[in-house]
Amino acid sequence: MDFLKRYQKMISLRGLTDHTKKNYCTYIKAYLDYLDFINKYPSQVTWNDMRNFIEKLKKDRNLNDRTINCAISQLRFFTLYVLHKPWDETQLPMRKFDTYLPYVPSQKETFHFISTIPDLKQKTMVALLYSSGLRISEVCNLRYEDISRTDMRIHITHGKNRSDRYVPLSKYALDLLTDYWFQYNRPMGWLFPKQWNADKPIDTFYLSRHIHEHERRLGWPERITCHTFRHAYGTHLYENGIDLLTIKSLMGHKSINSTTIYVHLAVTTAHRVANPFDVMMEANDVQK
Repeated sequence: MDFLKRYQKMISLRGLTDHTKKNYCTYIKAYLDYLDFINKYPSQVTWNDMRNFIEKLKKDRNLNDRTINCAISQLRFFTLYVLHKPWDETQLPMRKFDTYLPYVPSQKETFHFISTIPDLKQKTMVALLYSSGLRISEVCNLRYEDISRTDMRIHITHGKNRSDRYVPLSKYALDLLTDYWFQYNRPMGWLFPKQWNADKPIDTFYLSRHIHEHERRLGWPERITCHTFRHAYGTHLYENGIDLLTIKSLMGHKSINSTTIYVHLAVTTAHRVANPFDVMMEANDVQK
């Protein structure tokens, strides 16, 4: 019995995207290889076997706790929907993990980074990431008909939350996109097609590689990713006085909780209010 194919069929029935389906298989393949190693069928596995697998996975691949939780989620799906056995969260609990604020460049740093990119195609893609707050997958999957020059907006189809939305189109990003379009053979399908196959969109890793290359060119530490510009968009909108509900809508967040991170990332007047301790000390004329 091919358990991997059964697993793939079950996740396909959920209507997940190809990218998500691929991610869902990441650790199940390793799990089935592990069961071959210990010479057990999935139906024979004990909770202790699963715990041993998770510990081995963490040790061998040096995975963080957030990623380990993804592996546990895949095991849970496999147990419930392939083996049709109950899942006991007390036997293999999710791990607690630390959360960190992502790095966000200032508005001045963002301008400098984008304006100094020498390649027009890469500059255009990064400008779209930032000016419309797009995910890298959304930029790569843009089509000619998604750009509305009349309304100055971009139609994002089937975003991360499987819902369409419109985002503003920056005048300067449109200027770059227009120059790119004329210089790169006027693509009428995918705006950024694969180099050797125009019937498919460009791979997401293309831009990631060139972003790090530009960081090295500028002498900056490698801490910018494609998603950094989406965070920068949300943060800079908040710094410029845009309310959170509007930012939520523009970025296609399913929950306002995802949007509130920009309150912590933004440099606003709230960060410059007088500290009450300082006010108290100065009011009482306390000498240092």
